[in-house]
Amino acid sequence: MSGASDIWELDYFSRPLLDEEGKKRWELLISNGDGSFRWQRFCPASSVNSVWLKQALADALSQASEDGAATPRRLRCWRSSMRTMVQRAAEPMGLEMVPSRRCYALVEWLMERQAEVYPAMDGHMSGPLAPPPSPLQPPAVPLPEAVRGDSWGWASLPAASLVDAGEWPMDFSGLVPLPACDGTAMVPGVRLFSSSRALALAGWLSGLEPVRLEVSGRQLVLEAGMEDRWLVSDLKGDEASSAVQALETARQQAGGLQFLAVQSDADAEAFAGFWLLRDLPDV
Repeated sequence: MSGASDIWELDYFSRPLLDEEGKKRWELLISNGDGSFRWQRFCPASSVNSVWLKQALADALSQASEDGAATPRRLRCWRSSMRTMVQRAAEPMGLEMVPSRRCYALVEWLMERQAEVYPAMDGHMSGPLAPPPSPLQPPAVPLPEAVRGDSWGWASLPAASLVDAGEWPMDFSGLVPLPACDGTAMVPGVRLFSSSRALALAGWLSGLEPVRLEVSGRQLVLEAGMEDRWLVSDLKGDEASSAVQALETARQQAGGLQFLAVQSDADAEAFAGFWLLRDLPDV
């Protein structure tokens, strides 16, 4: 899959674990986009800084080299509170830090560790925990006029058809490994059409780091980057209800898969842009 192995996804944050002094334990998790390379290290609470993280990144790069894994060019990081620290550690290593929630492989790994690994460790904070404060969602901003396209439409594809997506003709793409699911499960998506500016629209969307589609009230919203929300279109009542149901069904049957496509027109066989998205929980 394009870009799946040479872009790392990184999470450097506290876990529901206490050390001997009653302080929360911090952990660094690194995964490439297809999950074929994973790297983990706990960090003492007293050493949470960019200096420690820089050395840990150097060790992870060394391990990746020994394992024959692709050398990353960029690091995706979705926690806004850690953005500056990650950037300070990454830049001297020649790595670009990209604020992005397109960290699907890492989120799945973290969910797995939260369910199976941390509860079995000493110092696990069992019992009900105070939920983190819900982030305030910024209002969705309309797509710029220059890249809004001529029209758009709903579409769906069986999950099995996406196995060959890497072979489809496309100028810009963002593909991800497919989750285990029934190949007949339908994956909902949106097609954007522009007869004269399809390539420019796809290039602009590529820079957004598109994450997932959602229906907010009667608005179709594209979530992207770290916290960006773009208004794709207003929806009619019945259309909004149908979209909510389709997205919910995909969460249950297709691992939250979605897609976003850009084409010159509805009959075009090539894509100016095609992105697989996943609606995963915020962790």
